[in-house]
Amino acid sequence: MKKIVMSIIQVAVTIAVLWLVFHDPHKRAQMALALRVADYRWIVLAIFFYVVVEIAAAARWHVLLLVQGIRLKIPRLLGLFFIGMFFNQFLPGGTGGDIIKSYYLLKETSAKAGALLAVLFDRLVGLVALVTITAALILLRYGWLAQKPQTRGYLWFVLAILGVSIAALATTFLISGFHLAKRLPREFPGREKLIEISAAYHLYAHHWSATLLAFLLSLVAHLATFFTFLFVAYTLRANVRLLDFFAVMPIERTISAIPISFAGEGPREHVLQVMLSGLCGIPPGVAALIGTMSFLVILLCCLPGGIVYLFYKPSGVSAPVKLGEIQREVATLEHEIGESE
Repeated sequence: MKKIVMSIIQVAVTIAVLWLVFHDPHKRAQMALALRVADYRWIVLAIFFYVVVEIAAAARWHVLLLVQGIRLKIPRLLGLFFIGMFFNQFLPGGTGGDIIKSYYLLKETSAKAGALLAVLFDRLVGLVALVTITAALILLRYGWLAQKPQTRGYLWFVLAILGVSIAALATTFLISGFHLAKRLPREFPGREKLIEISAAYHLYAHHWSATLLAFLLSLVAHLATFFTFLFVAYTLRANVRLLDFFAVMPIERTISAIPISFAGEGPREHVLQVMLSGLCGIPPGVAALIGTMSFLVILLCCLPGGIVYLFYKPSGVSAPVKLGEIQREVATLEHEIGESE
């Protein structure tokens, strides 16, 4: 019931914010004009850079799996990765693909705990890279980002999220460093996840070169995402400087990642409309359209994962498995890991 209610809320928020963004006839006229005069050759570069995102993210996951001693054949590895990418876009919450990917990975290896830890640390190192980029760009361009009341509001909101993220990461480091996770009461909220994170930290700390490489690949993936959006902006003939655009992107990426809407739709367009029109002089309708077209580029690049899913045959699975069963099996293993640590 909780998941159903959450999904309804996400759809409602998406529809409401998209209506807020697109209901103005003047903005729709701006979008129509931008589409008529667009230079669609830039879309090729937008697609190329999102392919770079996928390659960097797949390479990062491969590196983290190798640390766990998990060596999958490249077709299997890419198959699992693209399935995860597909479901991260089409399942509510933004992490549904991780659950699907974890489940299929568990069927391909006997290192069950290592498989889950690799998926978990893959998400964590991506978060650390995004926090790093966000902090650097906001520090570099704070005065410019804060010059308008509306943009200042979004900036301060993201700074609050950034502070919470840094505090959460620091807390998990301390809990891991002082081996406190196992001392927490069994009923402590998130205890099992903290134990998993602690185990991942200890393992990957001893493989710092692989962890550093994973972090660098995360930076590449995030920056390539920024370039994807930038070339969509160029497609719509938006006159914007690279550094200005990149300063806005961590704010959009952070807010659209909050699971209050379906795949970030709605908030993505509203943030770009406010930030790009207020700071870069891009017409509001065109700024919002940059968000929608970028999302369509991402969907296009993730669609192969749906095709892979239809034909992928994981070891030991002879019939289709319902999402609820997948979630229960992954949750059960996470519980077993927490109990064994």
